[in-house]
Amino acid sequence: MKIELKTLEEIRIYSDPYRLQILEEFYKFDRPATMKEVADAMHEVPAKVYYHAKKLEKIGLLKLVDTKLVNGITAKYYEPFKGHIHITKKELDEPVKQVFQSHTEKLLNTFYEENKKRFMKAAQADTPSTQLTNTNVFLSKKQADELFQWIYDFCEQHRDANKSPDSESYEVFFTISKSDDSSKKK
Repeated sequence: MKIELKTLEEIRIYSDPYRLQILEEFYKFDRPATMKEVADAMHEVPAKVYYHAKKLEKIGLLKLVDTKLVNGITAKYYEPFKGHIHITKKELDEPVKQVFQSHTEKLLNTFYEENKKRFMKAAQADTPSTQLTNTNVFLSKKQADELFQWIYDFCEQHRDANKSPDSESYEVFFTISKSDDSSKKK
């Protein structure tokens, strides 16, 4: 499954660091959860979480999947989108592309900074289990897409902590980008 974010409004909604935290909390539950459950996990006011989560729902990153009547109150259960999120800017004019680029950069910086904090915390632990790799590989567009899909499928397959009693949690932060490597074989 894939969602394409095509408008500036969609990328603004997605690139908000607070909304990314909300999505991450929904992923941590690994089951449908209510806004109140997420707000409690984040130590936030439910109304604030609800406001931002409704924006995520608007662009398809959260989905209402169930409702239950609990003590006379309707509890709404949401799931986060599980799939690829693509940012597309083909049909935008130049000024909007520049703003779009700025929000994409903000999103990447948010991902990078949060993962950097977690990586450094793990690296400073008594028994670090961190690995950092940075390399160039030569792939066709098809091979790069297949690699990304393999990594995505692997992560989805191992998202559930209950699969094995000896499972431990690992953070995965992965980027693939076409490099401008002039040393490419001719």
